[in-house]
Amino acid sequence: MDPFADPVADPFEIARDAAAEIARRTGVEQHEIALVLGSGWGGTTAALGEIVAEIPAHEVPGFSKPAVHGHGGTLTSVRVGETGAHALVIAARTHFYEDRGVRAVAHGVRTAAECGARTVILTNGCGGLDPTWSTGTVVLISDHINLTGASPLEGATFVDLTDLYSSRLRELAHEVDPSLPEGVYVQFRGPHYETPAEVAMAGIMGGHLVGMSTSLEAIAARHAGLEVLGISLVTNPAAGISPAALSHEEVIAAGQAARDRIGTLLAGITERIIA
Repeated sequence: MDPFADPVADPFEIARDAAAEIARRTGVEQHEIALVLGSGWGGTTAALGEIVAEIPAHEVPGFSKPAVHGHGGTLTSVRVGETGAHALVIAARTHFYEDRGVRAVAHGVRTAAECGARTVILTNGCGGLDPTWSTGTVVLISDHINLTGASPLEGATFVDLTDLYSSRLRELAHEVDPSLPEGVYVQFRGPHYETPAEVAMAGIMGGHLVGMSTSLEAIAARHAGLEVLGISLVTNPAAGISPAALSHEEVIAAGQAARDRIGTLLAGITERIIA
């Protein structure tokens, strides 16, 4: 049974239960950093370091089997490089359009916080509005526009989002690759792709990237006390930027083509953050 189907269930208690199960199954008491792998990023885990343990996500409280092709459905503990620190790699993202509720969407980052993480890297595959960003361009998220009409926060819970996508972490990322551009990510609800008119609207509003994830997780992560770095992989020009039709297969193919490069980049950024 999905624990989030119970309206009186405490989402933070479910996250604590999940963290306890992860600690038991991995033998790792604390994961200092967490990474959420979005579409196109699934092949990057091995680049981070030594894999300590890998758990089918649906065996951990609050997580479910992947609903999207290209998401591995695993929770992996990785010893990062020579640092001795551990990363929790979450390849089991729940999207808002899966209709499990926003608590399920926020569960991954809340679990990461309960596992002891102080930082989370949120990745995604997305459409790009800048015609100079070719497929495979990696973009740091500087801010977001949340068009889902939802929030992971409940009741009178007020959280400052001024520096949600940490400027400090973006500076560290630029130390690894000074050429990384930055942009504003616009989250739509999905699961359909955006229309050309919606993409044009996003651009008028100040957006540079469009997708169906990340924003709600980032808000929940900040509320949980995590410092957030957001990284997008442009897997296709957004609707109306290119005349070609959009497909999820294109998203996966773009990630596979960029796997080695983005894996090396992600490893370098992760090590720099932990150091």
